[in-house]
Amino acid sequence: MHMNGPVNIPRNERIQTCNEIASRLHEVYGEKILAIGVYGSVSRGTDGPFSDIEMFCVLCESSESVEFSYEWSAGPWKAEVNVCSADVLLETASTVEGEWPLTHGPFFSQLSLYDPKGFFPKLKEVAESPTMEDFRHAINEVLVGEMYEFVGKLRNVSLSGPHTYLPYLAVEFAQYGAMLVGLHHQKLFSTGSLVLPEALELPSRPEGFDNVARMVMSGELAEPSKIVSACENFWSGLVNWAAKHGYVISTKRIPF
Repeated sequence: MHMNGPVNIPRNERIQTCNEIASRLHEVYGEKILAIGVYGSVSRGTDGPFSDIEMFCVLCESSESVEFSYEWSAGPWKAEVNVCSADVLLETASTVEGEWPLTHGPFFSQLSLYDPKGFFPKLKEVAESPTMEDFRHAINEVLVGEMYEFVGKLRNVSLSGPHTYLPYLAVEFAQYGAMLVGLHHQKLFSTGSLVLPEALELPSRPEGFDNVARMVMSGELAEPSKIVSACENFWSGLVNWAAKHGYVISTKRIPF
């Protein structure tokens, strides 16, 4: 059969498919199911004609935690169903990591298809529970784990190549810079395609971030010297930004 990927599907048909998947989940898991919901663009009502389907199937807690995904293509459309026990999903929702501004939206805005015991409101409450210290820790981890590493790679490539790696590094600088801004404001981005423009609307951005973000959004990544200069300026601005807000990039002692 000839298959050319996603086809144009109206929203009402996509919702119908979600309900059909939910019915099949009930057949397979029966009374083990605590809740079923849709997340992503479909739950927000922003899905386009070629959008995929993303769903939670939450199982009642048992002696063994459950966490796996079904992901498949039916030809005209694609779906992913995350099957997990309630304890796993609640633990994930309460955790703040580097990409929290992008990954945790589903915990705040589900389209409920089945939730007789009110699990999804509880999930949202847990997702709102992290403290300022949790966000501070995540920011420190991104500063060291990603940004410090990126600037080292940038300087290596600037010195000895290959310069073909620079556009990728610029994208990484922009993406994780946006994550830092989002974490700083405890702000969720609505979707991956809007991370950079939404980050640019937030206050208290590190100096140099805007330039790198706009270079990436425009695709103007052909000049190695411009990329290196923009990313180095952003790094300098990030060091000052971290100091201003009390975030930690370096320590004078080994932390163990």
